[in-house]
This record gives sequence, C-alpha cells and structure tokens, in this order.
Amino acid sequence: MRKLRTRTTGLAAVTTAVLALSLTACGEDSSGVKSSGPAAGSAASAPSSAQAEQNTDTAKGAANGKHTGTARGAGAAKATTGPAAANTPVCTTKNVAISAAHQGGPPYTHIVLTAKNTSGHSCKLTGFPEIEFLESHRENVPPVAKSKPATPVVLTAGAPAYALVKLSDGGRTENTEPVTAFSVTLQGGGMAAVKAPGGGIAVDPAKWATGYWTPELRNGADDF
Repeated sequence: MRKLRTRTTGLAAVTTAVLALSLTACGEDSSGVKSSGPAAGSAASAPSSAQAEQNTDTAKGAANGKHTGTARGAGAAKATTGPAAANTPVCTTKNVAISAAHQGGPPYTHIVLTAKNTSGHSCKLTGFPEIEFLESHRENVPPVAKSKPATPVVLTAGAPAYALVKLSDGGRTENTEPVTAFSVTLQGGGMAAVKAPGGGIAVDPAKWATGYWTPELRNGADDF
C-alpha cells in the first residue's frame, strides 16, 4: 500500500509539471519573449470602421475635384466670416488667384469661381465678383441678393472662397453667345482675366447672374 501511494504521488507531480510547461509555452514566442497574443496586435493596428470610411470619403473627394466647400483635409486653410474682417486688408488680384470650373451639367448652366489667397497673409473679399462676359454687353453680371453673407469673407493664407455663376437655363432655343475668357474685378482689388472652363462656355445675357463670395457653397442661398 505504501508503494502504490508513492507511485500515485509521483504521477501527479509529473502531470503538474507538464501543465506548467504548456502554460509557459502559450505565453512565450520562440525566442522566449512573452507575447500579448494575435488578438491584441490586430486591435492596435486595424483602423476603426468610422476612420476607414472617413479616409475613403476624403480620397474620393480629392480624386473627383468637387467644389463642396466642406471637403478639406485636416489642417487645410479655410475662409471665414465674422468680426475679424473689420481689421483685415482687402484682397487684390496681386495676392488672389481666380479660376473657373463647371458646376454640374451637361448642359453646363453654371460655373464656380474660386478665389484662392496666394499671399502669406490674410485678406478679405467684399461683395460679389464683378464679371464681364461679352464686349457687346459692358454691364456687369447682376448679383443674387440672397447669396450675400452677413459679413465679408476673410481668407487666411492659402484659403479659397467661392461664387456660383449662372450662365443660362440650358435650353436649345436660348440666345447664347460663346465665351472663351472673361474678366473678373474684385471690389476694391483690381481686375483679372479668367479662362473659361472646358475651352469655352455659352452665356445668355438675359439669364446670367452671380452669387456673392462665400466661404463655401450653401444649399438654398446659392441655388439660382
């Protein structure tokens, strides 16, 4: 009986040692360094679904080149409105670059003017772009009052502002005229020549109109 008890005790000790070695192996890699396991590593490296969706939307917006006014990366310069405009100098064509792009279409009934601050300091855009499309019509394209912001637009260095411009109603029977380039005058800041997008646009003097300079295109206020 004493020998049998001794053998049983020895077997239990061996079993305990095997289990201890197995648990130790689970917590160490081949070099003997403890690991937190594959689940913890995956959670640390994989982005959240919300972050992945945001990264995808940002990439799509940059690829499409859309004028949304809100589609800017983190840290991008942004135009603003507010009390800061009071002490800010007026933007001129010497420190603001103006370009034009189609908005929607075809038919291309609207374009968007972009005024980007290319200087190293802030400036403000007041009023609306004074546009002359045709030499036969020397008057400026009339503004749409509802698109006027409460205060002038302040452009920090590198920031853009936008103005929506209506060209026509897009009808086949409209009395339109071709335009390949036109002039834009900044109120208090000089005149610039701007190339028409796509090599040329068709404008109807009876239908054209322009919005005011705004930090971004706004649904409703800039729909005309």
